[in-house]
Amino acid sequence: MSSSESTAPAALGLGSVLAVALCTLWLAVVGHLDLYINPRYAVFTVVLAAVAVPAAVAGLVVVARGHAHAHGDTEADAHGVHGGRPGGAGRPVRVVLGWAAALVTIGVTVAMLVLPPATLSARTAQQRSVDAATLSNATGAQGVSLLGSDAVDTSDYGVKDWAALIRQSTDTSALVGKRVELTGFVVPAGDGSFTLTRFVISCCAVDAQPVGLGVTTTGAVPDADRWVTVRGSLVANPDQSAAARIVVKASSVRQIAQPSDPYEY
Repeated sequence: MSSSESTAPAALGLGSVLAVALCTLWLAVVGHLDLYINPRYAVFTVVLAAVAVPAAVAGLVVVARGHAHAHGDTEADAHGVHGGRPGGAGRPVRVVLGWAAALVTIGVTVAMLVLPPATLSARTAQQRSVDAATLSNATGAQGVSLLGSDAVDTSDYGVKDWAALIRQSTDTSALVGKRVELTGFVVPAGDGSFTLTRFVISCCAVDAQPVGLGVTTTGAVPDADRWVTVRGSLVANPDQSAAARIVVKASSVRQIAQPSDPYEY
C-alpha cells in the first residue's frame, strides 16, 4: 500500500471530525444548536467541539508531515530501484469510496451551515404515531396532582404536560372545562379537527418524539405544518372510540410564525 493510500483514511477521519466540530461551534454561535440537541447538553457539546478543533488540526499536521516524509523516502528508493510494485486490484475501489465519503461529509456540513434549520414535520409526526395512546417516556408524569385540585398553576403547561396528564390519568372528568392556551404545529385529522403537536427532545433531534392534543374547531383547519396558538377549553372527546378521551374545543386558532425554540423538553 502506498503512503498516500495509508494516510488518506486518517486524513479523511480527522477532516470529518474537524468539519463536524466547526459546524457545531457555528450552530452554537448563531443560536441554532438547540434545534439539534437538548439545551441541557449544549455546554458539554460546545466544550467537546472546542477541544476537537485543535486536536483535529494537530492530527492533520502530523498526518501531512508523515506523508511528506514517506513520500521523500519513496523518491529516494525510486532512484535506486527501477520499476515499482503495481497497485492492488482494490486500489480504485478504495479511492472511489474515499472520495465518496469525503463528498458526503462536505455535503452534510455545508447543508447544516447554509440551509435554514428545519424542525420535524407533520408527516414525521404521523409516521411516529403522534396520536397514540402511549406517549412513551417523552411525557413523564408531571401534573398528575392537578386532578381534583384547583390550586395547581397550569399556566406554564405545554402540549407535552397536558398530553401526559390526559393519557396517564384514569379519571379525566376533573379536566373538563379547564382553560388552555397552547402553541404547536398542525397535524390534520379530518372532520374539522386536527392534532396540535410538538416534538419532545430527550437528547437530540434523532430521538425526538411527537406528542399532541386533539383540537376541534368550528373554523377552517389550518394547513399541515402551520404553527398556531390555540385558545379554548378541555372537553370530552366527541369521538368516544378515540384513544384520547379529552380534546381541546378551540375558541380561537391563530396562525403564528414558528417559535425560535420549536421543541419541548
